[in-house]
Amino acid sequence: MVRTVVLTVAEVVSLLSIVYGVALIYLPAALILGGGMGVVAAEQKLTRPEAAHRKEPTP
Repeated sequence: MVRTVVLTVAEVVSLLSIVYGVALIYLPAALILGGGMGVVAAEQKLTRPEAAHRKEPTP
């Protein structure tokens, strides 16, 4: 659980730094890049299978 959170934070920070670097050069390109990354993130989230809920054993 903690490992997943750390990796997610690292991924978000690296992507934000890429977008920020592009924005320093050309802002419209950074907006297009950010939108494209948002679409990819949404598609990945939608294709990921839902976690199975565990049922508690009945006594």
